[in-house]
This record gives sequence, structure tokens and C-alpha cells, in this order.
Amino acid sequence: MNSLGLKGKQRKNGKYHSYKGEVGKVADNILKRDFYAAKPFEKLTTDITEFKVCNDKVYLSPVMDLYNREIVSYSISLSPNLWQIREMLEGLFDKLPDDARPIFHSDQGRQYQHAEYQRLLSEHNIIQSMSRKGNCMDNGAMENFFGRLKVEMFYGEKFESVNTFIEELKSYIDYYNNERISLKLKAMSPVQYRTHSQTT
Repeated sequence: MNSLGLKGKQRKNGKYHSYKGEVGKVADNILKRDFYAAKPFEKLTTDITEFKVCNDKVYLSPVMDLYNREIVSYSISLSPNLWQIREMLEGLFDKLPDDARPIFHSDQGRQYQHAEYQRLLSEHNIIQSMSRKGNCMDNGAMENFFGRLKVEMFYGEKFESVNTFIEELKSYIDYYNNERISLKLKAMSPVQYRTHSQTT
């Protein structure tokens, strides 16, 4: 790398913390770091991450299917509020098979303790699971995605505007789902792996 004048990107410390103490019901940690899923929509996970762009902040709230690490729904907002979570859930509900009964894992962020969020999960036969307080590795699969995303499309990059960044973020998620191969997925992208598994 030195001879070619190349420099690697490094992950930076710093994470958006949505935990504000117990403001509602805290669910049990049902997932217990078992990130393996035998079929689509069996185990899902979510979290929120923050980007500082052009003296503003942008928040990403995705849903990952642990079967193939596909981002099946997401919401981008300038404020990490319940409206963002509702939008993320609406995208998930549109894709959720009628017979699905997934475990849906998150941290103990205040949005996930909110009565309306928990009601919406219950109405769609989704079982809520939460990390233990202060244990970020309980949601290690999503943390890994956030780290990879920021190294590959955010750290060291400059964006003309917040809107430009948001478009780049959407493009990256599309690339991640449809083109970025993973050796853990037999050298296929998440969508390719899901499609292949459904035809074999």
C-alpha cells in the first residue's frame, strides 16, 4: 500500500446513544447473540446510527434480516424520533410475509420502549427482544453493518449538502443489498443469496 500511495480507512469511535434510562417497557433479551437464522424474516434487528454532515446530523434507522444480512427496510431522518421509527416499521410491514412471526431485536433506546412501537410489533405478530443495557455486542450484527457502511462510504468523504449525502446513503444501501458480495453468503450479495435459497 505504501508503494502505491494507498491509505486504508479506519473505523472511528463514537456512536449515537438513544438510551435515556427506562422510559417504558424493557423487553427480554430473547436473541442472546444468536445471529443465525434458518429462513428469511425469522430474526430481525434494528438500531439507529448518526452521521455528522455539513454541520447537521442525519440519522439512519434500518432493519436487517439476519438470514442474509439484507436491509429490508430503513428510514433516514434529521431527527431520531418516533416518526422515523414509524416509517421504518411501515416499510417492514409491507414486506413481512403473512405467516411470519419474527424475533425483532434492538437496544434499549427510548423509541423501542415506547408503547406505540411495542403495540405495532404486537399487532404484526412480532416478538420484541432487547439488548442488555450497555452491551453493544448483543446487537453485534447491526453494529458490524454500521461500521462497514461508514468505512466504505462516509469516513474521509466530503459531501456538498445533506441531500447529496442522503442520496449517496440510499445508493450504498442498494449496492450493499444487491451487489456487494459476502463470503459468508457463498460469494453472493444478500438479495442474490435470498433469491438463490428460494429457488433451491
